[in-house]
Amino acid sequence: MDTVMSSIILFLLTFTVFHLFARSFLTKPSKHKLPPAPNAIPIFGNLLQLGNKPHRTLATLAKIHGPIMRLKLGQITTVVMSSAETAKSALQIHDQHLSNRKIPDAMKGAGHDAYSLPFMPVSPRWRDLRKICNNLLFSNKNLDASQELRQRKIRGLLGKVKESSLRGEVVDIGRLAFMTTINLVSSTIYSQDLINSSDVAGEFKELVSNIMKEVGRPNVADCFPVLKAVDPHGIRRRTGRYFGKLLGIFEGLVRERLSVRSEVSYCPRNDMLDLMLNNAPHDQHMYNDKIERLSLDLFLAGSDTITSTVEWAMAELLHNPNVMSKAKSELEETVGKGNLLEESDIARVPYLQAVIKETFRMHPAAPLLLPRQAEINIDEIEGYRVPKGAQVLVNAWAIGRDPNLWDNPDVFSPERFLGSHIDFRGHNFELTPFGAGRRICPGLPLAMRMLFLMLGLFINCFDWKLEGGIQPQDMDMDEKFGLTLEKAKPVRVLPVIH
Repeated sequence: MDTVMSSIILFLLTFTVFHLFARSFLTKPSKHKLPPAPNAIPIFGNLLQLGNKPHRTLATLAKIHGPIMRLKLGQITTVVMSSAETAKSALQIHDQHLSNRKIPDAMKGAGHDAYSLPFMPVSPRWRDLRKICNNLLFSNKNLDASQELRQRKIRGLLGKVKESSLRGEVVDIGRLAFMTTINLVSSTIYSQDLINSSDVAGEFKELVSNIMKEVGRPNVADCFPVLKAVDPHGIRRRTGRYFGKLLGIFEGLVRERLSVRSEVSYCPRNDMLDLMLNNAPHDQHMYNDKIERLSLDLFLAGSDTITSTVEWAMAELLHNPNVMSKAKSELEETVGKGNLLEESDIARVPYLQAVIKETFRMHPAAPLLLPRQAEINIDEIEGYRVPKGAQVLVNAWAIGRDPNLWDNPDVFSPERFLGSHIDFRGHNFELTPFGAGRRICPGLPLAMRMLFLMLGLFINCFDWKLEGGIQPQDMDMDEKFGLTLEKAKPVRVLPVIH
């Protein structure tokens, strides 16, 4: 094993020296200098400095080197934006030349990178999928038409939590949020539950979590592209297996729907699958594949990010009883104590809106957003040049904790957003949990409805006691970094019916 590792390091050293030599002679000089950078070590660059919470490490380095800085992660030049101004430059001003992704090798499992809406390059296929999402799946008209499907799932969640309360059982908020999110998404797309028991929920959550962990896991093949051919950690092989299992599930759902649609007695369903099949072109097989791949993206992106946000929001509400009390009072006045929040009520709960914004600020689901790649040399971002081919990261976590933007940035205070114009829909770069520009998350409209429905239920229908008699001030609020920012320890609480 030592011989193999020594051979790899020797190979990388030789390749890196050759690469630097060639670049120094072939690259045209520019009048704009590169962003400042921390000291790096040979071969690995700054890779070993990142640690297990790179969003925090990068935020600390930005305090030293500035809001735009350059790192060398193996062979990959990476430029990190850590202020609202630099985020605006990357996500809006230079969006045209920063719209394509630096694709993690993990996403290439089962060839999914060629079909994945979040990662595929801007192209006719990408525009077609965006059009399906914006005009067909996530338009307000179609979401309004399918809201009864989601309300039904929320009523089912209410029943499950009530049963746990009556039995005196502790519940795992993250597990409940995950199972409900999956079924909310599957009801919206397929008019049926994908998960019908706690055991299945556990298996499905493990499958999704494994994918997100693999995609977020440090991968030497991403830092040294020459090693991608050998997949040194086996990450691409594992994600390929996971993707294959999920695609098999969606293929079965599409095949089942096509079968019943062929029956004379078929009654159209008010869901996204029927909408997509109604718009299917002549080549049905290719379109079915598109539906299955898009379903994979929707389930992965939706389940993990929504689950994480719900769990963090509840953790902060439990950790800050005064905030919980204010949120409860607002909901009691708006919809009545113990009643479910409906989608038509969302505009009438400004404090709950502020709670969600504050959760996005302190705990963005994707703390470094998804990586972008510079298609050309980009000059004049804060006076610096972003070189062609560089990976560009926006540290949303650092921006959310920037004391130049926020008073007491480490304090959970929804009041800061009351009466504020700042929103999370890609126009205010102080708060961009869903990204911005042409690569903003297309599922944002559905995600927001689901967040409000679940949090409204948890806040307004129950009181909560922390497991083991833990006091709010003693809660563990540590985090675990991955493609999404998860809570290190699950929120386990006993529900008490009002």
